[in-house]
Amino acid sequence: MIINIFPSRATWKNILSRPTFNNDTLVEKVAHVLKEVKNTGDQSIHLYTKQFDGIDLPDFSVTAEEVNAAIKLVSSDLKAAIELAAKNIRTFHEKQVSTLEEISTMPGVKCWRKSVGIEKVGLYIPGGTAPLFSTILMLGIPAVIAGCKEIVLCSPPDKNGQLNPAILYAAKLVGIRTIFKIGGVQAIAAMAYGTETVPQVYKIFGPGNQYVTCAKQLIQQEGIAIDMPAGPSEVCVIADEYAVPEFVAADLLSQAEHGTDSQVLLVSTNQFIVDEILKEVDEQLTVLPRKDIASQALKNSQAIIVENIAAAIELVNEYAAEHLIVACNNADEIADKIVNAGSIFLGNYSPESVGDYASGTNHTLPTNGFAKAYSGVSVDSFVKKITYQKITPDGLKNIGNAVEIMAAAEGLDAHKRAVSVRLKTIE
Repeated sequence: MIINIFPSRATWKNILSRPTFNNDTLVEKVAHVLKEVKNTGDQSIHLYTKQFDGIDLPDFSVTAEEVNAAIKLVSSDLKAAIELAAKNIRTFHEKQVSTLEEISTMPGVKCWRKSVGIEKVGLYIPGGTAPLFSTILMLGIPAVIAGCKEIVLCSPPDKNGQLNPAILYAAKLVGIRTIFKIGGVQAIAAMAYGTETVPQVYKIFGPGNQYVTCAKQLIQQEGIAIDMPAGPSEVCVIADEYAVPEFVAADLLSQAEHGTDSQVLLVSTNQFIVDEILKEVDEQLTVLPRKDIASQALKNSQAIIVENIAAAIELVNEYAAEHLIVACNNADEIADKIVNAGSIFLGNYSPESVGDYASGTNHTLPTNGFAKAYSGVSVDSFVKKITYQKITPDGLKNIGNAVEIMAAAEGLDAHKRAVSVRLKTIE
């Protein structure tokens, strides 16, 4: 990690920058794949699955028989852990369902809003070196609660043309039946445009690398909705002298092991605690199976020592982390001053890993500074909110004159007339 001691505010933007690829090259490559899948459907899916995943699949649909065979391979301990996580996630998200409330804005004028599940949604589940079956719980459970009628799941196959058994177990537990062994940009394209095999959806969810994130942003420009910009994972930790270096180091490495393009940030007013944490990082890194990946991510990462806690809060709000851990004695007080973060973890005993898996909150969160304007996934992400109004004759008499005056002032005579013709019948 790069150590920055009392950096001036003029340097913050550079210090807090995320690792990126050459954007022009990235967009060009992704746009080409999207276009090919849009034009030739399954043919391109087969081609790119062979090219990028190294497997030639005659059929990328997952059958019920495959699901049933795979879940027999999942250990009872893992099944129990997934079920516990699913229960907590369901409990937390069920409380997000809004109740319909009719509001009379004035006599005879009644308005209300109703949540309606998006009919067709697509879930992208990263695979590769870390098959994220937990993401199925985070996306599938709120989708089911919201009432989405069709849920399509895509995840990249391994070199044997299979999905991780835990992915299939989680999908079945949640109630997802339409599953495809397709990864990367081609998966986003298949769900966005539809192919001979993959149904087209109205909104696509799920994290991924910079290629997947770029694909989601490009298809959004064509009118297909996405959850948010959710790219490489990141964590920021504010640590004071009460932080436990062993704990903080483990938290930093838990994000660094996600991928070489992940980033971790350590912010403190105490240089001694920073030194102790970095020693722990070096020690713990040596025993990690994914130490090569984590080591690369650490090269993109920063340890920043600031003058006081006010500066730390200001810097953290500027960074707008996907995950923010407040490992401080007065964690709750500090957290009250945080306005930009995807999800916040308070105190020494709230590791980010718990939010990733089983506390109940959602781990699909905005990255790359988008926490300044975006929220994490929730039940609201899977619904449309339709507004209604019902006006009685007396209500139209009460409100009609104001509407006529406003319409006339905007030069929209037909708008005015739509009210006037009705008022005449009432009078």
